[in-house]
Amino acid sequence: MGTYVLALITLLASAAIAAGVLLYWIAARKRLAAETVGRAEERAAQLVRDAEGQAARLIKDAERDADTRRKEALFEAKQQSHELLLEADRQVRERRQQLEQLEHVLSRKEDKLTERLALADAQDKELASRERRSVQQERLVQAQVTRYDELVRDQQRELQRVAGLTADEAKEILLKQIENDARRDAANLVKRLEAEARETAGARARHIVTDAIQRSAAEHAIETTVSVVDLPSDDLKGRIIGREGRNIRALETATGVDLIVDDTPGAIILSGFDPYRREVARQAIERLIADGRIHPARIEEVVEKVQAEIEESIRKDGEAAAFELGLHDLHPEVHRLMGRLKFRTSYGQNVLNHSTEVAYLAGMMARELGLDAHVATRAAFLHDIGKAIDREMQGTHLEVGLDFLRKHGEPEAVINAIAAHHMDIDWPSLEAMIVQSADAISAARPGARRDILESYVKRLEKLEGIADSFKGVSKAFALQAGREIRILVESERVTDEEAVWLSKDIARRIENELEYPGQIKVTVIRETRAVEYAK
Repeated sequence: MGTYVLALITLLASAAIAAGVLLYWIAARKRLAAETVGRAEERAAQLVRDAEGQAARLIKDAERDADTRRKEALFEAKQQSHELLLEADRQVRERRQQLEQLEHVLSRKEDKLTERLALADAQDKELASRERRSVQQERLVQAQVTRYDELVRDQQRELQRVAGLTADEAKEILLKQIENDARRDAANLVKRLEAEARETAGARARHIVTDAIQRSAAEHAIETTVSVVDLPSDDLKGRIIGREGRNIRALETATGVDLIVDDTPGAIILSGFDPYRREVARQAIERLIADGRIHPARIEEVVEKVQAEIEESIRKDGEAAAFELGLHDLHPEVHRLMGRLKFRTSYGQNVLNHSTEVAYLAGMMARELGLDAHVATRAAFLHDIGKAIDREMQGTHLEVGLDFLRKHGEPEAVINAIAAHHMDIDWPSLEAMIVQSADAISAARPGARRDILESYVKRLEKLEGIADSFKGVSKAFALQAGREIRILVESERVTDEEAVWLSKDIARRIENELEYPGQIKVTVIRETRAVEYAK
């Protein structure tokens, strides 16, 4: 029992202690909560005060920024307004200057207009004065004309009375007399002008041609039909001939040239009418001798190589000749054919040298006369290009040359000048006449061409004899180395129509009886002369 009470007392004491501890903890928590709430309220109040201060500062900053921006905007506006005022002032000054200049110009024009008005007034007064004088003079002239008519009528009546002729008959006699006098004066004037023109033109032409010939110092060398190849020793002749002549036959077959191996010491002769083939044979033989290997296969190989090299050399020679003349736009095929003319001759004259010389002469004469020197030079240089291919094609060298040049775009002025260089057609231009003259000058230089004098004279004599054999022919003259014959006929025996048929008959007979290169121009001249003697 006592133990139970003691335990109960202990339990109550523990409960009381626990209750006291609980009350103390509760009181402590309340106090701590009150303190925490107080601090929170103080913190919140502090935060509110800080926020209010920061807001105030922001408001002040915003007001200060707004004031600053307002001041800047106001400054910019003032500055822009000042610039606008300056620009407006500048424009006003410029406009004022323009107006002042315009006013000055108008003032000067007004002064000029005033002067012109004054001058016009003076001219009007002068015209009025002249008109009055003209009226007076017209009246005076009319009176004089009336008096003249009266005198003429009186004179006519007197002449009719004295001569027994009417006015129409006398007028007809007078007109015939005046016409005859006018015809005589006109004939004398024409004769005098023709003589002066002939003398002046002849002297001028002689001066130009002589000057061109002197300035073109061309060298002339007559081409032959043989070439000589020098041999280091006569022992090589046997090697060139070969076993049973096989080497010499191979050479002749490959080159188309005859080889003459005779007793001439240290040389063999190449014979052929084609200089190109002779040059190929000469170079091929020289190379074979230098190489030492001489047999048919090697001969064919060397000949082909030499031909290729000479073709290239030909093209370069054509280009070089054109370049010297200032012709830089010729077609490459034209260069090649002009180079081939280096191995073509006409009466022994080298055709490429002849073409170059003709071009020089034509260019000089064209420049002296103020003509188109480029057309004259180009046509003169190309005038014989057909001789490079006339052996391969049908037709004369002129025909095939013109066809070739047309295909390769040569100008029509050049084509026409070339077509007339043998006077086959009428001269289309003065440049064509220059080309023909230069061609004749180059061919007629002493030593330029080779011809046998006896055969040449016989051919000309026979040409003139054919013409003289026709009835009505007075005289016949062979001109231009036999390329033209001019025939003078008797006007009493041959009419104009008969002269046309006579030229055709003579040309047909020349074709049948003579052999000649190129063409021969037949010109029949019929003239009527009126002769009178002044006594």
